[in-house]
Amino acid sequence: MKTYQRRKLMIVLLLCVLGLGMLFARLMYLMVLGSAYYEKKAQNLHERERYIKAPRGKIYDRNGILLADNLTVCTVSVIHNQVKQPKKVARMLAKELELPFLWVQKRVAKVTAIEKIKSNVDKTVGDRVLSYGYAGVKVDEDKKRFYPNGKLASKVLGFAGGENQGILGLEVQYEKRLKGRNGCILTLTDARGMELLNAPKRRIAPVRGADLYTTLDYTIQYYCQQAAEKICKEKKARHVSIIVMNPQDGGIYAMVDIPEYNLNRPFMKNMSMKQLNERWRNGCINDTYEPGSIFKIITSCAGMEEGVVSETDRFYCPGYKIVGDRRIHCHKVKGHGSQNFAQGLMNSCNPVFIELGLRLGVEKYFRYFEQFGLYGKTGIDLPGEAKTIMHDKKNVGPVELATISFVQSFQITPIKLATTVSSLVNGGRLITPHVCGYFKDSKGKKMYCRYKPGRRIVSKKTSKKMAKLLRKVVAEGTGNKAEIEGYEIGGKTATSQTLPRSAHKYISSFLGFEPAKKPTVLALITVKEPKGIYYGGTIAAPVIRNIFENILPYLRNR
Repeated sequence: MKTYQRRKLMIVLLLCVLGLGMLFARLMYLMVLGSAYYEKKAQNLHERERYIKAPRGKIYDRNGILLADNLTVCTVSVIHNQVKQPKKVARMLAKELELPFLWVQKRVAKVTAIEKIKSNVDKTVGDRVLSYGYAGVKVDEDKKRFYPNGKLASKVLGFAGGENQGILGLEVQYEKRLKGRNGCILTLTDARGMELLNAPKRRIAPVRGADLYTTLDYTIQYYCQQAAEKICKEKKARHVSIIVMNPQDGGIYAMVDIPEYNLNRPFMKNMSMKQLNERWRNGCINDTYEPGSIFKIITSCAGMEEGVVSETDRFYCPGYKIVGDRRIHCHKVKGHGSQNFAQGLMNSCNPVFIELGLRLGVEKYFRYFEQFGLYGKTGIDLPGEAKTIMHDKKNVGPVELATISFVQSFQITPIKLATTVSSLVNGGRLITPHVCGYFKDSKGKKMYCRYKPGRRIVSKKTSKKMAKLLRKVVAEGTGNKAEIEGYEIGGKTATSQTLPRSAHKYISSFLGFEPAKKPTVLALITVKEPKGIYYGGTIAAPVIRNIFENILPYLRNR
């Protein structure tokens, strides 16, 4: 019996020793191996963060002119357990921050570690709040986006929201690089989460975002915006857009879409979200339209590349062409008579291009559409690009092919049209339009935006011929109002109808480039629903001439 009791006692003792050993091992683990982890958890429990917004990277034009900056503002908060005069504090904050007293009083009385009252407060107001010296009132410096040029390039730059986040345009496209990394102020709190008086604070500094240097040119953008506003006012047009780009590499010098809006005041009272979205919309890339006779450049290149037409081929225009059971009219009712292909392009003669489309046929025409990249997007580094709207090939008969050939019944974006024509006259290489040049981080390191050389879409021979023909359009044809002495400008006019046709509303446009032999600048203007005279050669071509008169000497002297 005694042996049994002794054995039982030994087992209990052994279990106690094992239990104590396990407890000791666990304690050693917590104190040594897990100390850093639990110290961090305890710190997180007893620390509260007040975020310091990182300044967004600035945005510049290609010459270093500032387009988007940061203003110093303040965030005003209260720490409940430090406030000694809640009514006075609430009254002062309501007065200085122009807020309802009862609303502020509720926020001041709220039992939280820290309560934000208002952000994006003007620096002078923040300093004034601080000067009262009330306990428990915190004023932290912050950053707010500021656009020094107001509405200049508004639909390209976009804007940042109240929390300094990108909303539209380049601001949202390059959000990750522009936004930087937020910092914070860490304060110790008690078990209730209330900040401890006179406790030490830790500050983690914010890292500002990388600066963006764009391909935009402030001077060219300014000229274009002035020209667009002028023609919009003169013709009482609904909408005017202008794109100026380098047809060799796709760099965008200017992109205007009238009406623009003030980037510092993007929101308007009494405007619905639908109205605001319409106000912010960039018609150059978000909207499609019937491009009119400018698209005859694409039809011409397809025909010459396929070998179904040459400059000297003869055509006859009696003022119409019968296709199937339809009589399709030329814009010149009496007709152009006998003419060669070069003259047909200069006269923008519809029957000539109907004949050319029929020579190509549906299969070949649509193959060139694909070859020229017209179905996809351009890949421009701006959000919301729309795609080309085109007939389904299986539904295209002779009549549909005829109307497509002289540019009716399908829609394209202005940026797609400008990019495709650039690629057809620059030697035949497809380009990617872009606004980003390079980024520069806080240490001064440059990170370039790379764009791969595009594939060949037409031969150099066809490209050279096309540029030569378009030079004649300006020198001798419908684009003569864009001619400038001393320069070799090529281009094409266009006048198209909006839908429904019965409304008799038009879009006037002109595309021009210079020099014709090897273009370094290309511009496209579209004027939607002008009042009175609406022909592209009459109202759109002179605008591009005016822009070129200003920017061509400027570009040559750079």
